[in-house]
Amino acid sequence: MILIGIGANLIGPHGNSLLDTVRWAAFQLDGLLNLHLRSLSRWYRTEPLPASEQPFYVNGVAHLAVPADATEPEPAELLLQLQAIEARAGRVRGERNAARTLDLDIIAMGEDGQTTRVAPDPILPHPRAHLRAFVLMPLLEVAPNWLHPSSGLSAQELLARLPRQAIDPIEPDDG
Repeated sequence: MILIGIGANLIGPHGNSLLDTVRWAAFQLDGLLNLHLRSLSRWYRTEPLPASEQPFYVNGVAHLAVPADATEPEPAELLLQLQAIEARAGRVRGERNAARTLDLDIIAMGEDGQTTRVAPDPILPHPRAHLRAFVLMPLLEVAPNWLHPSSGLSAQELLARLPRQAIDPIEPDDG
């Protein structure tokens, strides 16, 4: 199981909408490093965290599966491939938490998403996933039984512990 967070809050270089950008990114994940896009959450309109004057984001989570005849990619190789997709969408890396045309984060990897890794990057599970409703709510749609490998808490339990965060599903005709 590989869980990838997908988000965007800036129009890309080709003028695509945020929703078009995240949908395109999800399409790029299918077949990446021989992985299969098993499921994709709904898309959500979410406030930036930490709070700022940035535009709202569109966020979702993809569940990638490793074919039975393949091995899971190395986390660092997957991260490089995700950054290449971000670059094709016009992502320019600057200061931390800056607005972006596309953000792809590895939320969890391994059997049942239980791999832990403290160094080198990427850290697994994602070090702030448990603090973000915009990760946990869509994650519940694609991996409802996932448990945080360090705390042992479910995504539902983690979500219930968070302060209110603005997150609203995007209806299919909102696109």
